[in-house]
Amino acid sequence: MSKVEEKLAELGLTLPEVAKPVAAYVPAIRSGEYVFTSGQLPVVEGKLPKTGKVGAEVTPDEAKQLAQTCALNALAAVKSVIGDLDRIEQVVKVVGFVASAPDFTGQPAVINGASELLGEALGEAGVHARSAVGVAVLPLDAPVEVEIQVRVRAGS
Repeated sequence: MSKVEEKLAELGLTLPEVAKPVAAYVPAIRSGEYVFTSGQLPVVEGKLPKTGKVGAEVTPDEAKQLAQTCALNALAAVKSVIGDLDRIEQVVKVVGFVASAPDFTGQPAVINGASELLGEALGEAGVHARSAVGVAVLPLDAPVEVEIQVRVRAGS
């Protein structure tokens, strides 16, 4: 088990199996020293635990937890490409999408669920640039979606 996975275990979290794509794409792909994930939904054991718009059917706190699940799924996707999460040198960018009720403006706080998890699991390597975007709807009526880009140590 990698140090990153040990840290996740200390947090009471387990790296899931890679979520199956819902369309024609792969969960993650490596290009040189970078790994790019596709947008990861908060899928748990093949299902979305909650659907709807944040600020309406989904509370901001629920959405923040779902963003954490998205980040876990993104780490699983990265691991499927590089084999060992300890090879991550830096999380470079996080992009989070929040399916938002028309008057909801708390997208940054929701995506903090992903950002905080990456920081706790990876320490300094988890510090990243980020966008948090409100959208009208996401695939499968998911409340949140997160994609990450990581830099992997050269030669690994």
